[in-house]
Amino acid sequence: MSTTSRLFLGFLAGVLSHLIFQGAFGNILYAAHVLPALPFSLQPVPPFGVPKTLNLGFWAGLWGVGYALLERRLTARCGWWLGGLAFGLAPLAVFWFAVLPLKGVGAGGGFDPAVVPIHVGFHEAFGIGVAVLFKFTLALARRKARA
Repeated sequence: MSTTSRLFLGFLAGVLSHLIFQGAFGNILYAAHVLPALPFSLQPVPPFGVPKTLNLGFWAGLWGVGYALLERRLTARCGWWLGGLAFGLAPLAVFWFAVLPLKGVGAGGGFDPAVVPIHVGFHEAFGIGVAVLFKFTLALARRKARA
């Protein structure tokens, strides 16, 4: 399979992981009254006014490209389940130590004990989702290529 195809499948797996796995996790937390609002939002995000869910889906897709680049090494070292969990820590670290400080919140948002498990859960759900969806779409693409 070409590198371009793997990168495309990684992007697709990232977007779908955000929508399906993180969305399901967020809906469960909302139903349990842990989150004050549903995880999906059409609120526009500056500077282009793109809906928040689509904006996050795009960034999740870029993380999926990163997973596609690292997948062989992660799977060889950890297996694909644990590799997905390990990969989920990378976007969490960037969120805590780059995104939140850039937004003026501080590293980890202050590491509030009530919020840290939610952050970890969302990012680990994403990591597992990317691994599962990438493996699934890769198998489908290979099956189609053989046919």
